[in-house]
Amino acid sequence: MNILICIPTYNELENVENIISAVLAQGDDIEVLIIDDNSPDGTAGIVENLKKDNPRIHLIKRPGKMGLGTAYVDGFKYGLSLPRVGFLMEMDADFSHDPTYLTHFREAIKDYDLVIGSRYSNGISIVNWPISRLLLSYFASIYVRVITGMPVKDPTSGFKCFRREVLEWLDLDKIKSNGYGFQIEMDFYVWRGGFSIREIPILFIDRRAGTSKMNRKIVYEAVIGVWKLFVKKLFRADKLKRRQNPA
Repeated sequence: MNILICIPTYNELENVENIISAVLAQGDDIEVLIIDDNSPDGTAGIVENLKKDNPRIHLIKRPGKMGLGTAYVDGFKYGLSLPRVGFLMEMDADFSHDPTYLTHFREAIKDYDLVIGSRYSNGISIVNWPISRLLLSYFASIYVRVITGMPVKDPTSGFKCFRREVLEWLDLDKIKSNGYGFQIEMDFYVWRGGFSIREIPILFIDRRAGTSKMNRKIVYEAVIGVWKLFVKKLFRADKLKRRQNPA
């Protein structure tokens, strides 16, 4: 079964061609889906030209900047429409997620339902972040674990691989968060569903080119969203059917 790498983009003209090439070089079973939010810099145009000669490159063009979470949901739905795709991944376009780690994901997903590329499973593995952002991310991960009880050291990681069956089980239309909140919510429901999760260590290197998309709204949504998940867990109101035979 093939692996579909879902990569949301907004103004990634400087990175998109190189990231597609680097990802596809990791194996013939890998396909790439770019979900572009009508980038003013012409990112989608580059992808359209590349996909003409390569059936492993796919593109979803959206009408505007609609957010990371909805981009992944659209990407997952597209991937699930392709019977040959057995695994779906999230990945950033800016090389902060090193494509060479895809071989590690391929091995780990054989035995687990969700594999997360973790910046915190082996100490702190982040390069080129200012100390303020590093501390915010690190203590946010602790904050999420304490409130939700979820045993994931890097719940805001956007570098992860799902088995197809997990996303088919999950009601993607119920996922409402964007940004960090989306990552936390996805991990939470997979964990509450009884699926097996493994974190593999990665080295996260801040983007080579372009501008970070993080803002205060994304952080605020994650802070509030964690408490919503806590309430759902407390009152067993996940609203997502738990698997009959959890791993």
